[in-house]
Amino acid sequence: MSGPDWLASPRRIRRGAALTLVFASVLATGAATGSWSEDPPEGRNSAAPPTRSLASSRERDRDRDRDPAEEAADAAAEAMADGKSGTEAAEDAVSRSGDRWASVYSQGEYKEFEQALGGAYTGVGLWARRAADGRIEVSKVRGDGPAARAGIRQGDRLTTVDGRKVKGRPVTEVVSLLRGAREGTPVALGLERGTRAWRTTLHRERLSTDSVSVTRLRDGAVKIKVDAFTKGSGAAVRDAVRRAPRGAGVLLDLRGNAGGLVTEAVTAASALLDGGLVATYDVRGRQRALHARPGGDAARPVVALVDGGTMSAAELLTGALQDRGRAVVVGSRTFGKGSVQMPSRLPDGSVAELTVGHYRTPSGRGVDGRGITPDLEVDGGAQERAETVLTGLGPPS
Repeated sequence: MSGPDWLASPRRIRRGAALTLVFASVLATGAATGSWSEDPPEGRNSAAPPTRSLASSRERDRDRDRDPAEEAADAAAEAMADGKSGTEAAEDAVSRSGDRWASVYSQGEYKEFEQALGGAYTGVGLWARRAADGRIEVSKVRGDGPAARAGIRQGDRLTTVDGRKVKGRPVTEVVSLLRGAREGTPVALGLERGTRAWRTTLHRERLSTDSVSVTRLRDGAVKIKVDAFTKGSGAAVRDAVRRAPRGAGVLLDLRGNAGGLVTEAVTAASALLDGGLVATYDVRGRQRALHARPGGDAARPVVALVDGGTMSAAELLTGALQDRGRAVVVGSRTFGKGSVQMPSRLPDGSVAELTVGHYRTPSGRGVDGRGITPDLEVDGGAQERAETVLTGLGPPS
């Protein structure tokens, strides 16, 4: 494997739930910031994860300590030999590793995750986030989804899913309850808005994850909004830049983008950089680098708009544009998810996704736990300020 397929979203280990990342898609597990949706924000290429055999891991253990993936593989194999659940044993082993971004997926969950990264998922069309008090709030509603047609709005509080209380639960777990493998299946929600409390039953639908939208701003500038780096999103950014009017500025809106496929983020960077370094990263101590392809538009004015929900691969892109002097970054400090996860296939077919390293921006800045500080920090009216900055940059000379 030549490099990380994705920078995984923050999510907790859980068992028995259908995979439903929407950025939640982190999007922010157990963290008070960040938002998740049923659209997966981060994922992996179609290549199958490497298989870890029990025998090979035990042989390596004679010479050195085993890594968490080997621990999980051994635990799963031993449990299966005793007629127990290998997946549950692997979850227990991984939970003891202290890896806050680790996850164990059943074979079916992982397959659903990969399919969602390919552009579609089955759900109700809402994003959720966990507030500081542990309550789950609706952070965004898809305009053409079941949630929107039922009148659910941003800011509504989600209290129950199919009768299960959700306060205090990791957002990823809540989103897992919202998602399902089959269209038409019902999901009962308990909601609050102000002093009003009500229940409603929605029916899941197959929804696309179109993650890039383009709108025209004043003075001919173009806003490119990237919700997540799913398959094809990098090419969509590249095409939007190419179609923008000659000399028009680009407002790259990465707010709420919890990351996704690193390859897609690098493709997006290649649209605005004429080659050069995008990021460095380490995998189990070995240093590697990601580079933009030559030929991008390196002259057009660019402003990147970010917030506390900008994570992972989106931070990688932001850091590259900022360090390379290619964009003015406006908004609030980003989330600070700079770790690299890779999957390992376990003996029962489940998949353990574990942290193997961290990435740095072109100047060598670490992002994990720190985030990226904008060039212009703005609390309110961020887009208006970003548009003003973009206008001030003027056309390329």
